[in-house]
Amino acid sequence: MNSFFLHPKLYINQFFTFSFFIRNYLLLSCQIIGFIIIIIIILLQNALYVLFSWNGLFVSCNLTNLGSCFGVYIGDSCCNPLSMGSIKKMVEETIPGIDVLSLMIGKTDIQDTENGFFMDVNEQVSMVCSQLAQDPKLKDGYNAMGFSQGGQFLRAVAQRCPSPPMKTLISVGGQQQGVYGLPKCPGESSHICDWIRKKLNSGAYTDIVQKHLVQAQYWHDPLNDDLYKKHSLFLADINQERVVNETYKKNLQLLDKFVMVKFLQDSVVDPADTEWFGFLKTGQAKETETLQESVLYKEDRLGLAAMDAAGKLDFLGTEGDHLQFTREWFNAKLVPYLR
Repeated sequence: MNSFFLHPKLYINQFFTFSFFIRNYLLLSCQIIGFIIIIIIILLQNALYVLFSWNGLFVSCNLTNLGSCFGVYIGDSCCNPLSMGSIKKMVEETIPGIDVLSLMIGKTDIQDTENGFFMDVNEQVSMVCSQLAQDPKLKDGYNAMGFSQGGQFLRAVAQRCPSPPMKTLISVGGQQQGVYGLPKCPGESSHICDWIRKKLNSGAYTDIVQKHLVQAQYWHDPLNDDLYKKHSLFLADINQERVVNETYKKNLQLLDKFVMVKFLQDSVVDPADTEWFGFLKTGQAKETETLQESVLYKEDRLGLAAMDAAGKLDFLGTEGDHLQFTREWFNAKLVPYLR
């Protein structure tokens, strides 16, 4: 009691400091919870789309002494007959003698699917690298194909794990520069969608969200570039946003081909230009720039300019929404890279 009356200012300062701490703690908690709730709502809204599309894992196959690796996306598993299973079958029918092996991220199909949402992407990449290294059929090299988020995940494999060597990387609708928007919710033309994505910024780069929500790990906020570069655990690292990792640069340039497929009416990936390694210009959220206009390319931080000059980059465009393509298109445009 004496202490209270002798030092009222100290008590008041301590009280307000404590209150400020509690306020910030509650605010941060609400931001994180809000981020997760909005993501869940969007996913539930697009549940049928997710169930019948491919979303971010990995598959490998071998042809004589050269293997091929395939990847998928959110909400899928390695062996779903409606998605990766059908792709596996289609490739096997098109290229006689090819052997396709699905790589599971987890011990069961359920874990495989859950990990596409909630497992640290860096851990997923390490698991895939380990599985590839242990497969003797791939020791002489393999080709890789990633669908949607599988595209950037497989690029991380190429940059971090040069053995066994990846020969060709095909990114089908991959978000190479990340995303700044939600499926079916274009922030550039909708005030509500723009408001939602701005609210997501406050929670996306907290440690707990970055480590446990896959889609936050390639959330790229052009309005808060410093925040993104500092706290993005996956995308900022593989895109050389903080420092130039010469090993990443060297390993990516070992590819014979890096093929990027963009869906010209994509309403799921925002901005769609990320599928060709373009993105929104820094500091605003309306105008986009191409890969060739970006700092990443002009400073050649990842070796893409050198690869482009050497004819190693192929940009393919196809009509349709995200991951909508025909078997005829797939066989004509992508299968030749696997032969």
